[in-house]
Amino acid sequence: MTSRAQSLRDAIEEQIAIGKLRPGEHLDETVLATQFGVSRTPIREALIQLATMGLVVIRPRRGAVVAEIAPQQLVEMFEVMAELEAMCGRLAARRMFSDEHADLLKAHQACKEAHDEGNSDDYYYQNEAFHQQIYAGSHNAFLAEQARNLHRRLRPYRRLQLRVRNRMATSFTEHDEIVKAIIAGDGERTAQLLREHIMIQGQRFADLIASLSHLASKAA
Repeated sequence: MTSRAQSLRDAIEEQIAIGKLRPGEHLDETVLATQFGVSRTPIREALIQLATMGLVVIRPRRGAVVAEIAPQQLVEMFEVMAELEAMCGRLAARRMFSDEHADLLKAHQACKEAHDEGNSDDYYYQNEAFHQQIYAGSHNAFLAEQARNLHRRLRPYRRLQLRVRNRMATSFTEHDEIVKAIIAGDGERTAQLLREHIMIQGQRFADLIASLSHLASKAA
């Protein structure tokens, strides 16, 4: 994959994550090529890469669309994500060094600043950096890679969650407890906190589905 196609992949992925390109929306290669000022070839390469990540579905003779996830599959993916994060957290609590603790605290502080400003979009990016610190802190490259891959697949839905009323404040409070548990070296508590932090069920799931329905109605 060319570097140009890779940068285009990242740009299109970001548009999917922020909801500019919505689940089920057709991705016209010509329109995208015009938007980014390139030929259709690197766009096609970028869409193929996004398809391997599960963010795009390429249909024979009908082109590409932004992938849609059925509610049941979404629950299942968040269940797996919760367990991967729990594993990363358990290992991070045992394996992180003091300089990594400092980086984690710095990421946590950045989340606080976004939270205090009431900026859910900035909080989303700082939240991603916070979780990346935990993946890296596990010192298990294979596990971290799997966590990052599924995290990317769920980006649009994790972002939507933060727009639900009070979710950003709750998320930051949960982060605070996670940081304390990691620095205390309490692997089991860290794992449990992260599992609960990621899982969507009950009211949280209903809120997420309502957000998706709202996006769909706006796209109609």
